[in-house]
Amino acid sequence: MSMIHKTKDLSPDQRTVIEGLLGRPLSEQEEISLHVLPPSKEISPERRQETLDGLNSYFAHIDAKRKPVSEEEENEIINEALRSTRPNYRPIR
Repeated sequence: MSMIHKTKDLSPDQRTVIEGLLGRPLSEQEEISLHVLPPSKEISPERRQETLDGLNSYFAHIDAKRKPVSEEEENEIINEALRSTRPNYRPIR
């Protein structure tokens, strides 16, 4: 099931809840889309291990191609990526 609501049509309580979930204020021009998903199906332990093995293999292949960097440079790259998606992100020192 999917629903779209205009911000201006939300009750104050609805707006407060949505802003809390988003972590930011809503603009009057924004529309909110809600999509309800059914519970995900459990995967078998074997399938979970296959997926994990595939990801480990993929990342080992990618890591083998990257140029070496210091731990400090590595942490800065990760922090920069996190800040680009979460502007208020601050690393724990």
